[in-house]
Amino acid sequence: MMINRQKLFEDWAARYDRSLSTPGAFPFDGYDDVLARVVALAEPAKGMQVLDVGTGTGNLAARLAALGCEVLGIDFAAQMLSQAREKVPQARFEQVNVLEEEWPAATQRPFQRIVSTYVWHEFPLATKIRLLQRLATDHLQPGGWIVLGDIAFPTAQARAAARERWTARWDGDEFYWAADEAQAAAAAAGLALSYEQVSSCGGVFVARLERDLPRRR
Repeated sequence: MMINRQKLFEDWAARYDRSLSTPGAFPFDGYDDVLARVVALAEPAKGMQVLDVGTGTGNLAARLAALGCEVLGIDFAAQMLSQAREKVPQARFEQVNVLEEEWPAATQRPFQRIVSTYVWHEFPLATKIRLLQRLATDHLQPGGWIVLGDIAFPTAQARAAARERWTARWDGDEFYWAADEAQAAAAAAGLALSYEQVSSCGGVFVARLERDLPRRR
C-alpha cells in the first residue's frame, strides 16, 4: 500500500498547492487556518529547532522558517521535497519514510518542537500512537511538544456524520481522526493529547509526554 501511496504523492506534487484553494471543500476546508493554528500553538522563536514531519511542498516549513526557526522537513515523496526546497531554501529537507525503522542521521537529534500537517490521516490509529510515542521519546527535547494539524473531527459520531455529508469525496483508504478515540488511546500510551476543531473537517492536536517513556535506543 505504501508504494501506491508514494506514487500518488509523487504524481500530486506539481498540483498539490492548487488543490488546497477551494474554500469550504472537504478535505482541505480551513487549510490556511489549520496551518496558522499549528504555528501559533508551536510558539515559534528565532533559532528554535523544529522537525516538520511530512513536510510536503513546504507550506508549514515556510511559515516557521519566516519566523526564524531552524526547520528540518522530512517527507517520503521526492517530488514534494523538490517543491519544498524551491519554496523554502533556508530550511533543510530529507527524504524519509516515517514508518521505516531507520531514519537518516540528520534526524537523530532532539528538537524543541515537532510539527506536522495533513499527513497522519494516512495511518491507522494504532500507528498514529506508536509514531507519536517514537517522536516524543526519540526526537523531542525535554519540555518540548508536538503539534499536528490534520483532517479530524471531535468525536467518532461527528466523523460518521461527516462521512455521510461528504460521501463522494470520502477516501475509504484513509484514517481520519476522531479526537475522542485518539485521546483515549494516547492516554493509555503515556501521552497527553489536547484537541481544537478549526474548520468543518480540520483540527489541531498538541501532544506531550504525560510520563517518562523509555527511549528506543
